[in-house]
Amino acid sequence: MQDIFSKITGFEWDKNNIGKNQQKHDVYYTECEEMFFSQPFLLYPDPKHSKQEKRYYVLGKTNLNRKLFAVFAIRNNKIRIISARDMSRKERKIYEEAKKDS
Repeated sequence: MQDIFSKITGFEWDKNNIGKNQQKHDVYYTECEEMFFSQPFLLYPDPKHSKQEKRYYVLGKTNLNRKLFAVFAIRNNKIRIISARDMSRKERKIYEEAKKDS
């Protein structure tokens, strides 16, 4: 599934959405972008929320090692973050297990 990134040219941020994750979850858009370049980076399809467009969710970390969960779609060859927040306890456990295996 990693091949979904083969044609990505960057990130797309809606001016009304860019501050939503910061206000709601204290997650800055730059942190969202950082997690796409860290390892491990866990990518999953989100079929439950993919009715109008394909959505994915990821578990990753920022440059300051903050562990985040994010939902995104790909529009016009750009990653568009829909929502981002700190990982839950269950998600952190999954992420830490993946780190051991890598």
